[in-house]
Amino acid sequence: MESRFDRLLDWLGSRMAVRLATPTYGYEPCSTSDFEALRKALEPGDVLLVEGNQRISGAIKYLTQSTWSHAAMFVGDRLRDDDPEADAFSLVEVNLREGCVAVPLDKYASFNTRICRPVGLNGEERRKIVDFMIDNIGLKYDLRNILDLLRYYVPQPPVPVRWRRRMIALGSGAPTRAICSSLIAQAFQSVRYPILPDVTMIRERNGSQYACREVLHIRHHSLFAPRDFDLSPYFEIVKPTIAAGFDFRSLEWHEGEQDDATLTTRPEPARLS
Repeated sequence: MESRFDRLLDWLGSRMAVRLATPTYGYEPCSTSDFEALRKALEPGDVLLVEGNQRISGAIKYLTQSTWSHAAMFVGDRLRDDDPEADAFSLVEVNLREGCVAVPLDKYASFNTRICRPVGLNGEERRKIVDFMIDNIGLKYDLRNILDLLRYYVPQPPVPVRWRRRMIALGSGAPTRAICSSLIAQAFQSVRYPILPDVTMIRERNGSQYACREVLHIRHHSLFAPRDFDLSPYFEIVKPTIAAGFDFRSLEWHEGEQDDATLTTRPEPARLS
């Protein structure tokens, strides 16, 4: 049975989460790619990175030194297989207030996004990754860790560059696991697909010669941030415009009077009389 103190922490944590999820004043998201091209380019198992506009987004971008503050997984029509009414939902994501939820892709139609695609997965492995995310829909995160939430209230905390990433890992309470890409990392680790593993070199003797081999060590899933999928050498970056068959020769450039006026109105250098 919950104590009065636990209920107080629940209430306080929920209020803090609501405030962190509010949009940043004066920030207007603007997508640089066509939404229809984005939809056609996505494949099940792709990770969609998002440049968020919430209060918490600024802190994540600053601490991770990255454009990306949020990550979701595209699951395609997999949800419709179980529920015909779930046709609109094609992303599974984790947010601070609701936990793990399914959302429509058009939620991020006006945001800057990036597609990160795992390479070399067969159909069964890709399905396992997608099912891992779907099976966790409804997962809630304990928001009682107030200290864990407080770090995100300062958009640009006065922390040296080399310590910023460590600040997210510090404590790694449930709110941080919800904010970061922990569940997506777990999904890929369930089929032993690498994201940014720790690598050690082992020197072995083979007859009269020495050879080095790499051994990968799985990092704890709570230590991943959205930008890690962008930096990972094991994920392909997919640009929807290029994937749709981009041809620069088909572009129509403006050759109007404004361009000529710009050229003729350049200030001339001063002359000595």
